[in-house]
Amino acid sequence: MRVLFFLLETLFFFLVGAALLRAWMNQLRINMSGQPGRFVMALTHWLVAPVRRFLPKAMAQSRIDWGSLMAALLLALAYGGLWLMLVTAVSTTDGSAVASLLAIPSLAFKLLLRVLLQGLMVLLLIFAVLSWVQPASPVLTTLDRLCGPLLRPIRRVLPLIGGVDLSVMVLIVLLQIGLIMLG
Repeated sequence: MRVLFFLLETLFFFLVGAALLRAWMNQLRINMSGQPGRFVMALTHWLVAPVRRFLPKAMAQSRIDWGSLMAALLLALAYGGLWLMLVTAVSTTDGSAVASLLAIPSLAFKLLLRVLLQGLMVLLLIFAVLSWVQPASPVLTTLDRLCGPLLRPIRRVLPLIGGVDLSVMVLIVLLQIGLIMLG
C-alpha cells in the first residue's frame, strides 16, 4: 500500500509543480516556447485551459496566471481527496465525515507548500550546477530569470565570498528549514 501512496504523491507532486511553474513563468513573462516552458505547457494544458474558461473576466485578464494557480489548487485538492479515500479504504477505524472533509484542504495546503519549497530547491540546484558546469547553456538564462527574483534580496545582504556567490546555498538552507517546519 505504501507504494500506491508513493505513486499518488509523486504524480500529484509533478502535476502541481508544473502548474505552479507555469504560473511563475507567466508572471515573469518567460517565453514558453523553450524548455522548461514546452514541458510545463504539455503537462498542464489539459486542466489549465478549461479552468481559464470558468474564471471571471477580471481574473482571466489579470497579470497573474489565475488559471494555472487554480489548476494547482484543484490538483492539490484532488490529491487530498484521493489520499483520504485510500486511507479510509485501508483503515478499520470509523472517522467522522466532517473531520474527513476538513482533512482534504489541510492535505492540499501541505502538498502545495511542499511542492513549492521542494520545487524551488530543485530549480536552485539545477541552476547552481549548470552555472558551474555549463555556464553558456541556454537553459541557464531561463533558470536565472526564474531564480533571480528570489536570490536578489539575499545577494543584497550577502557579499561574494572569495568571488563565490553563496546566495543559492543560503536560499536552499532557508527552504529546507521551511520544509522541516512543515513537517
